[in-house]
Amino acid sequence: MEKKDKLLTIGQFAALHGINKKTLMWYDEIGLFRPTLVHPENGYRYYSYHQSAVLETILLLRELDVSIEEIRGFMEQRSAASLQRLLEEKMAELDQRVSHLQGLRKTLAHHHRHTTALLTMDLSRLSVVEKPARHLVTVDIDSSTSFEKQVELIIAQTQKYQLRRLHDAAYGTMIPVEALAREDFDGYTKLFIEPPFPIPKRGLHVQPKGRYIRAFYRGPWDQLPEKYGEIFAFARAQGLEPEGYAYEVGINETVVDRIEDYIVQIEVPVGEGKPEA
Repeated sequence: MEKKDKLLTIGQFAALHGINKKTLMWYDEIGLFRPTLVHPENGYRYYSYHQSAVLETILLLRELDVSIEEIRGFMEQRSAASLQRLLEEKMAELDQRVSHLQGLRKTLAHHHRHTTALLTMDLSRLSVVEKPARHLVTVDIDSSTSFEKQVELIIAQTQKYQLRRLHDAAYGTMIPVEALAREDFDGYTKLFIEPPFPIPKRGLHVQPKGRYIRAFYRGPWDQLPEKYGEIFAFARAQGLEPEGYAYEVGINETVVDRIEDYIVQIEVPVGEGKPEA
């Protein structure tokens, strides 16, 4: 741009930076960013092109949700070091927001997949699926763990891993296959949480990659053992051996009111076994 020392009207300067004239007028009124010249007769504000870098810094900080008071403090003691500190602080906050938004999108995608499946699924169908490994936060329970205690344990973990809301993550229960094999259908040993964003993996439960039998169940809880009977019979017919834990998670809790309509997705890892004769 030629003649960078030429003064610009408030309209020209606002257009140059893609903002409204009222924003510049407000910044002037609160003493945050003043024009180079105010005409003594008509009060018109004029700005120098050299002020652009300062205004762009203010606009950037406002876009990062820095308060007017924070910006005012920075402007009063402006230096490269203070700008570096402020930007580093805001970059860290922005990284947290990005991480949260990525987690939120993963949660939405999770609900979308389940909702899509609800519209097309055959609840009577059992299938074998390939799953990647995933890391789960778990808490230990047993038959004596009250519901209130389970809620307390889950809340503690959501706070530990900075999950802002209950449904920011997928939740479920785990029961050892060996308990199912001996018909101990109340032998749940863990609750799990699958956070929607990366967290340190040390100490987490690894749900192994590999093949899983996937089944769905809807109905009274006391008839759930019948579904596990179907799963074990299906495994034997396919020459597969259930192992590890069965993972249960509700997939329609957001669209039902009655517990009888609640659909549980069951996934049981399987290895090679002996086919039925």
